[in-house]
Amino acid sequence: MSDIYSTLNPQQQEAVYHTEGPLLILAGAGSGKTRVLTHRIAYLIDKKGINPWNILAITFTNKAASEMRERVDKIVGFGSESVWVSTFHSTCVRILRRYIDRLGYDTRFAIYDTEDQKTLMKEVCRKLNIDTKKTKERSLLEQISHAKDELITPTELMQRALTSSDYAKRKQAEVYREYQEALHKNNALDFDDLIMKTVELLQSDPEVKNYYQERFHYIMVDEYQDTNTAQFELISILARKYKNLCVVGDD
Repeated sequence: MSDIYSTLNPQQQEAVYHTEGPLLILAGAGSGKTRVLTHRIAYLIDKKGINPWNILAITFTNKAASEMRERVDKIVGFGSESVWVSTFHSTCVRILRRYIDRLGYDTRFAIYDTEDQKTLMKEVCRKLNIDTKKTKERSLLEQISHAKDELITPTELMQRALTSSDYAKRKQAEVYREYQEALHKNNALDFDDLIMKTVELLQSDPEVKNYYQERFHYIMVDEYQDTNTAQFELISILARKYKNLCVVGDD
């Protein structure tokens, strides 16, 4: 395994060998980003003696995650299955399936897709007497999604709306609150909740936070330029203890 690193160019080698502390890698398309990440994982295990169990690699799409998984298995070999290689959302699902009962949900929660969300939003609009011909369910769902990306809770949105005299903003906040309550009642999460609820869990439960900070000594994030506030907060909580965070992005 010793010679696999000699196939990398000097910049790639530098990124692979820098294992401790934060590291930002700026790299354009086709410059071997995934290659650097997979070799870095191999280097941590092979040369640094890091337990594969303590490594987390996050990417954005299922396709990218399965490609990385394949490459990690190939290059690392024995023990590679213990490395967590997944998307933001599937990482969060794994955490929530284990601990979401601490937020008052059942661990067998459902994950709503776009159609489920629209059906639920129709009910919310009916309940709040909102004319869906004038205000489309999709635009209400987009507003909620944006709030969740920014980690804004229904209560916070309502407080903001009350300080402004904008009637539409108040209505939006009401819709968000109703929608969230309905999800909870159905023991369901939407796609944005997966990250938001994980952040909430880690912020509110020191035991869970400590478990995952101890679990992931080394964290790598691909396509870092695409992270939103919620994803950024998730990563920053997980990496806070050991600070061995390596992010790869395209400027």
